[in-house]
Amino acid sequence: MTRIDFYYDVPDKLAIAVKLAHKAYAQRLPLLLYASTSERAMQVDRLLWTQPALGFLPHCRATSPLAKETPALIAETPEAVGSAPHDELLINLDDDVPPGFARFQRVIEIVGRDEADKAPGRHRYKFYKDRGYAIQRYDLSNK
Repeated sequence: MTRIDFYYDVPDKLAIAVKLAHKAYAQRLPLLLYASTSERAMQVDRLLWTQPALGFLPHCRATSPLAKETPALIAETPEAVGSAPHDELLINLDDDVPPGFARFQRVIEIVGRDEADKAPGRHRYKFYKDRGYAIQRYDLSNK
C-alpha cells in the first residue's frame, strides 16, 4: 500500500517541495512532482534550476523523451502522471488528491499555513484516511 506523508504548517510549499526533491535525489530515489497548472510547474522548474544556489537536480517534464533517464520529473496533467516511468515517489503540489497516486510507493502532501491551503489539505488527509492509508505527519510550524 502507498505510504502517505503529510508535511503541514509549511511556510513555503515550493521551497519544501524542492528541498524534499533534493533529499530524494541524494538517496537516488526517482520522483515525480505533480503541479496541475502551467504556472506552478514553471515555478517548480525554475526552483529546481536555482535552489540551492550550488546545487542542481536533473529534471524535465514527464512527457519529455528524456523522462526515462531523468531522476526528477514534473507533471501537469493526469495523463502525464499516469505515463511517468517512475513510481517510487510522488510529491503533490495540487489542491486535489493526485491522479493515479496509488501506483506510487510513496506520496508526499505539502500543506501551507494559510486557510486557503489548509482546507484542501484536510480534504486530502480525510480521503487517504477513509481509505485506510497509513499517514505519517510532519509538523513544520517551527521552520
